[in-house]
Amino acid sequence: MRPETLVADHTIYACVMGSRAFGLATEGSDTDRRGVFLAPTALFWRFDKPPTHVEGPAEEQFSWELERFCELALRANPNILECLHSPLVEYADATGRELLELRGAFLSRAVHETFTRYAHGQRRKLEADVRSHGAPRWKHAMHLLRLLISARDLLRTGVLTIDVGEERAPLLAVKRGEVPWSGVESWMTRLAEEAAEAARHGPLPEEPDRRRVEDFLLRTRRSSALRSDRPRP
Repeated sequence: MRPETLVADHTIYACVMGSRAFGLATEGSDTDRRGVFLAPTALFWRFDKPPTHVEGPAEEQFSWELERFCELALRANPNILECLHSPLVEYADATGRELLELRGAFLSRAVHETFTRYAHGQRRKLEADVRSHGAPRWKHAMHLLRLLISARDLLRTGVLTIDVGEERAPLLAVKRGEVPWSGVESWMTRLAEEAAEAARHGPLPEEPDRRRVEDFLLRTRRSSALRSDRPRP
């Protein structure tokens, strides 16, 4: 089965991500689409396994096979967790809706480590830009601040909200280069400190609910296998 067919015929969840989901879209912003597909169980019985992810077929579209998606979410991958919490859901079948109902099962205090590690990497790149060119890539600085805000609030409340809400105006000012780099650095440092404090006292559990997620995946694979065994009319 071609990868494009897996996305076209077996998608269980699709959403819009990027600036449009974050509440930071401006004129000319791309529409980034993300999705999850459920490869038929019978495909795993072959030597050649189905792909763990598929890029396309549309521009700015990327999809993960359900098992890979769940693995990454259990590891608190920032991009995957945000995908599950997009306010712009374009499609969800019964399995996709059950996946959305599992959102809380993926969350744990591990998000502090994964979000912070990603943020540190991005900040080092921005600092390298400042050393080389005298200024960072302001759009990237804006998105790093957005991520830090999201992580802090998640650790404080146990709820992942990716729309920036009232932070839209100050974040877009950063994107336009209207905030000095020193001010952006101070903002980043303060957010990181607030996230660390929230990680110590926030409501998230120490570990995600791996058993609950695995039970969902097992039931989903079994249902797919049973459908493939049914005689064709």
